[in-house]
Amino acid sequence: MISMKKLFDNVSQDCSRLVTNTYSTSFSLATKMLDTSIRSHIYNIYGFVRFADEIVDDLASTLSDQEKAAHLKTWGDSVLASISTGISTDHVGAALFDTV
Repeated sequence: MISMKKLFDNVSQDCSRLVTNTYSTSFSLATKMLDTSIRSHIYNIYGFVRFADEIVDDLASTLSDQEKAAHLKTWGDSVLASISTGISTDHVGAALFDTV
């Protein structure tokens, strides 16, 4: 039987891979040329960067620059906290934690 932590980690990895494959077909294809031992780490980093970009460019398009900056800081701080504590409820943050 798989532990809940392992299940969560697997979903987090799948999420980062899905983000990469969905947002950038060319980057996704290039990533597939890399060795399988580092591929998931590339997906994890890309997922993190893509979500940060989404906060600034698209998801928060109706917000002011100050509001976007505050939202990005809040999300970034939560990801950094997860790296410090080892606990995250954010799948992209959890996947990045795994890479870090």
